[in-house]
Amino acid sequence: MKLGFFTMPIHPMDKDWRQSLREDREAFILADELGFVEGLVGEHVTDRAENITSCVTFIATLVDATKNIRLGTGTVNMPNTHPATVASQLAMLDHLLDGRLIFGISPGGLLSDAEVFGNLDANRNEMFLEAINAVLALWSQEPPYNIQGKYWNITTERTLMAEIGQGFVARPLQRPHPPIVVTAVAPHSKGVTEAAARGWDPISANFLMPVWVKSHWPRYVEGCTRVGRPADPANWRVAKSVFVADDLATAREYATGPQSPYRAYYNSLLTKLVKNGRAELFKKSRDMPDEQVTLDYVCENLVIWGTPDKVADEIMQFQDEVGEFGTLLYAGKDWRDRELGRRSMILAAEKVLPAVNAAMGRRAAAE
Repeated sequence: MKLGFFTMPIHPMDKDWRQSLREDREAFILADELGFVEGLVGEHVTDRAENITSCVTFIATLVDATKNIRLGTGTVNMPNTHPATVASQLAMLDHLLDGRLIFGISPGGLLSDAEVFGNLDANRNEMFLEAINAVLALWSQEPPYNIQGKYWNITTERTLMAEIGQGFVARPLQRPHPPIVVTAVAPHSKGVTEAAARGWDPISANFLMPVWVKSHWPRYVEGCTRVGRPADPANWRVAKSVFVADDLATAREYATGPQSPYRAYYNSLLTKLVKNGRAELFKKSRDMPDEQVTLDYVCENLVIWGTPDKVADEIMQFQDEVGEFGTLLYAGKDWRDRELGRRSMILAAEKVLPAVNAAMGRRAAAE
């Protein structure tokens, strides 16, 4: 198993934005130093708590501050931006990163973003597909472009001057394009099947109950089978909320106490998703009554916390429940206590991951 980092950080609304941005950057720099293989960051334009407004801009600040970690958009919300903007910005970012870019895409899940961009009542899944198809076309075709769609028409036919380079959209360093990943949220997600059939890989969200995380793998296999692609568990990323401390009492208080950033994180997500009619994501079965989906219940079932040994054991139990996956994405949270936040990442990399891989090795040898 590999260890990665994924953050859609939810910060206290009264926290100085400069401080939260510095700490979010520091988490990625620390992840790089600790050997995390990749780090992905989300974006929202209209959220005071989830306040990274551009994942592309944020990643650009890490170009020279990191050395080995692959950095990913987690995700670019495709309906909210013109495809030519996405294509050109991601191409430049891939060159800045010397080919370390992962291209994470989605239709976008924050409804206030959809409203502010004027697509709240539109078919955003349809917009998403048109947008990513246009980006890939721009990266594969020679100008002048003539890409016609329902939402965007893209051309440089009237203005192309090939001899001086005018009318060209930049292409990424990685060819034909950076690895593409999609965040899987819906139980039994059909989107995972379609993504797999196109050569893309899934990230199962960290706010899903294990039963729904498990449902993503058969969908991935289905898509791979359709196109004759090997369905390799190494390509499946699963995000998880994890907190590790040197002693159990500290871990319990920071992960579950009234001032816990983990509790604040799930309070925000629970409020949003229940309001949007998506309480099912937090349920263990579809017939579970909505009133049983409480914050205490969610935190108890979605946060793995404890000493390194306890966390390693529970990650193994989680994998037993959902199936084998290749990368555990440590889900970033607000650093209410900077030292505890840093220490948790250090212990995850230096104690938990080796223990998990050792246990997996023993199992494989015994089979």
